[in-house]
Formats: sequence, structure tokens, C-alpha cells
Amino acid sequence: MDRIVECVPNFSDGRNPEVHEALRKAVQSVPGVKLLDLDPDPSYNRVVVTFVGEPEAVVEAAFRTTKVAYDMIDMTTHKGEHPRQGAVDVVPFVPVKGVTMADCVALANEYGRRVGEELQVPVYLYEQAARTPARKNLSKIREGEYEALEEKLRDPAWAPDYGPARFVPRFGAVTTGARFFLVAYNIDLDTADVELAHDIALSLRQIGRPKLDSEGKPVLNSRGKKVMIPGKLRMVKAMGVPVEGGQRTQISMNLTNYLITPPHVAFEEAVYEAEKRGVKVTGSEIVGLVPLAPMLMAAHYHLWKTRGEDGRGLTDRELVKIAHDYLGLSDYKPFEPDKKIIEFAIEE
Repeated sequence: MDRIVECVPNFSDGRNPEVHEALRKAVQSVPGVKLLDLDPDPSYNRVVVTFVGEPEAVVEAAFRTTKVAYDMIDMTTHKGEHPRQGAVDVVPFVPVKGVTMADCVALANEYGRRVGEELQVPVYLYEQAARTPARKNLSKIREGEYEALEEKLRDPAWAPDYGPARFVPRFGAVTTGARFFLVAYNIDLDTADVELAHDIALSLRQIGRPKLDSEGKPVLNSRGKKVMIPGKLRMVKAMGVPVEGGQRTQISMNLTNYLITPPHVAFEEAVYEAEKRGVKVTGSEIVGLVPLAPMLMAAHYHLWKTRGEDGRGLTDRELVKIAHDYLGLSDYKPFEPDKKIIEFAIEE
């Protein structure tokens, strides 16, 4: 393929194999598209699907999977640990080869227009496709989640970018846009204490935590907004979540630019913050796919830190094995490089 776009839609069903199989078939039914990964998580009740292909074909696959979710997922009964606003929560388009970010913005608009018109559901644009600064951040669009959507749609300020300003109970709303590679990266903790896990997340994420006064109440600025104490890591979103039925927890992270904060930096800082609280990091997890570059960065860092070596002379696969062991990437689920690393998966 001369022109490659990646699409990583997130669907609000991590527990129904029939839904997952229908999504798989929908992607595979489109010529010029390759399914790279389908990763359900029962605790989050969410499945992340990753596919690549020619731009127009990727939009078609995104629409067909959205139609599957529209027909098979009922948000009125949905419960899960991950924030969500609809049966299809978010549909990002990511430039990989021979396409620009502007091309992906156009694809997001084409997808959004079609979903809004043909399925008659609300569609929001985010990240590089956002039409206003208030909609750039996904968490801002998703504020209040599905449960607040009906009221939000009554507010003219939250009129959707495509589709009707109408609450569709079974479906909710979908957000689409264009962005740089986002690495969905979770760090595993040996504690069941979600509040403690979330406290670590607050110390790490860019937005940080609210500043409190002597009475423990949030400090407000002159505009009535909470004053925040920034966290350590830029381009990082994070929260603490329970996994394995509440027996363990994770720091669930989105690394929105791995050139600024790569996984190994987030891992090292999480280890440091956890140890301060008497908690152990047992490993970590890549959700969906990851580019090869941040894996090589992790391997080179670990070799330099532990052996004073630079890794020259090692193959990419040997370096990936070093990164895998260092980050404990099979602690929660098995990590298969040929399925999880984009460049390896495309070669298959």
C-alpha cells in the first residue's frame, strides 16, 4: 500500500463474542483493509479494534463497524470501568504512510457526515478535526459520559457536528477525529485499592490534581474553575481503575505523543510513585497496537541503564524482546509482537 491510514475505533462491549466476531467480519469485508487487532477487555467492557488500509477503504470499514455497533450494542444496559459516551465511543484516523494529518481530518469529516446522515445519531469531532478549542479534548466531549448525554444534547453549545441533536438511547453518541499515534498503555499494580491507584495517576497525568485549601476543598480561580496542580508527565492522560474483578488495579494511561512521553518514561515514573506509597508495579500492558519506535526507545534506555550499552548490533526483534521483559508486557495479558507492533503486523 502506498497510502496507509490507521483507524482505531473503540466499542462499548468487551464481553460479547458475537459482537466481536461481527466487528471482525465487518472489517474483513472491505477490500484494501487489513485487520491488525481486536482486543476486548471485560473489566472495561470495551473492545479496541485496529485496522489499516487505503484512506477511502478505511472510512468504509469504520462505517460498517459502526453499523454493527448500532445494531448489536445497547447502551441502556452498559456498565464498565472505562469512560464512554456511546456504543461506538471514539473513531480516530491516524496517518501512517503517504497521507497527512489534513487528509485524516477530511476522512473523519467524511465518516462523521455519513454516520450522522445514514444512522441519524449525534457525531462530535475532536483532536485535529475539532472545529472549536472546547472540543479538541476527548475527555471534555465525554464529560458526564453516556448518562449525561441526553441533557447535554439539549444545550445548543453541545449541538453535534454531524447528525441530529437527538438522544438515541441504545446508541448514544460517537466522537471521531484525526490524531497522532496514541499509545494506550496500562501499568499494573499489586493493590486492589482503586483510590491509591488513582492517586498515583493524578501525580503522573499532565492535568494533575485539584489544589485544595486548608479545609480540603478545591481552590477556585477568578472564573470559578478549579486550580490544578500539574502532574509530572506531558501529553499523558491517566486514571486508576480496578481489574480482575477488583483483585488488582491499573493506572490506565493514554500517551498522546510518545515522542514527548514514551511508555518507558511513564513506567519509570509510575514505579517511583508506587514505591513511595508502598505499592509494587508488577508489569504493564499495551492496549491495541503500538508503533515499533517506542518499543526500541524502551529497549535502548534499559540497556543503557542496566549495562551501559547502546544496543547497536541487535535486531529490532531482539530489542523488542528486551523492552517486553523490562516493561513486563505480558503481566496482565500475553504480548505477541507480531500482532501488537504495527510494523510487524503489516508484514504478516
